[in-house]
Amino acid sequence: MARGVVDSPAGTMSIRALLIDDDARLFELLSEYLEKNGVQAAHARDGAEGLRRLDAGAFDVLLLDVMMPGLDGLQVLQRVRARSAVPVIMLTAKGDETDRVVGLELGADDYVAKPFGPRELLARIRAVVRRTQADVIGERLSASGVVVDVPAREVRVEGEPVELTGVEFDILVALLRRAGRVVPRSALLDEAGRQDVVVGERTVDVHVSRLRRKLGDDPRAPRLIKTVRGIGYVLTRDGS
Repeated sequence: MARGVVDSPAGTMSIRALLIDDDARLFELLSEYLEKNGVQAAHARDGAEGLRRLDAGAFDVLLLDVMMPGLDGLQVLQRVRARSAVPVIMLTAKGDETDRVVGLELGADDYVAKPFGPRELLARIRAVVRRTQADVIGERLSASGVVVDVPAREVRVEGEPVELTGVEFDILVALLRRAGRVVPRSALLDEAGRQDVVVGERTVDVHVSRLRRKLGDDPRAPRLIKTVRGIGYVLTRDGS
């Protein structure tokens, strides 16, 4: 469960968000709206300050601009992922697919294209934080030496813990729930409960590639998550 999520006095979930963006005006425009809707927003004006604030406090989600002086958003994301699995929403220039793909490869959970409205951002924040909360019904899944405790969002491979991003975890759960059966590429994020993520074939392939590496699956000859050419992916039951 995300460390900073608490119940507000009104009984609704309060979310702590850190916006890392050199545009102070953007924070001014967003903070009041987010505050009224249960999101306590903090601001860092550059990547270095953002990393310091992340180390000093518990946040449930990071809002990370790509274009910043000094450390850019992608460099910051690399350093975040070296120390934390906190959900990250990238703020990218409209239509800049390259930044989005690279961000996903580095471990971003979602992205929002600028310019965006505060309502869209709020929906994205709620979606990524909701997915980090423990499931109400306990569920434990296993196949091919991979064991997942769904409520605790814990993954082990041959008994060793593995750290996954939110998207990677949800894709793994979707594949495990249908172990031995092909999940079409076009439907995989839907199966994972990720209907809010803008999906393209490249997006799915990026996440699966990163998931394979973290599970110790050889990308040249995968034994856990196999590609069914022209259709999608299948997680084998016995790793063979």
